[in-house]
Amino acid sequence: MPAAPQNLIIEQGATWRAIFMLLQPGATGAPIADRLPINLAGYSARMQIRPDYASATVLAELTLANAGISITPATGKIDLYISAADTAALTFTDAPAVYDLELIEPGGDVIRLLKGRVTLSPEVTK
Repeated sequence: MPAAPQNLIIEQGATWRAIFMLLQPGATGAPIADRLPINLAGYSARMQIRPDYASATVLAELTLANAGISITPATGKIDLYISAADTAALTFTDAPAVYDLELIEPGGDVIRLLKGRVTLSPEVTK
């Protein structure tokens, strides 16, 4: 399955959070409330933001180890987090950066879950 496109906006100088819920596929037209979560027990995740796809420069990296990502296995919930101090240090305001979010299955397979552009909205109040 290809990575789903999802563009992000980060407010410079503010705490940034995004929450995603992974749900089992449902019948066509079925309400989302009727879909069951995907159990993420044993999964890991990682995300990087870079100036462009070919760049070796990492502007931000989120992992379980650095508390930028947390997973609630039973609910299929993935929380992404960047502190206000870390968003204040971001400076790519001239052009959008790019990111992707990968899930690592317990057996080691990698799923590229999301991808897209990251726009940084510049901070005025400092």
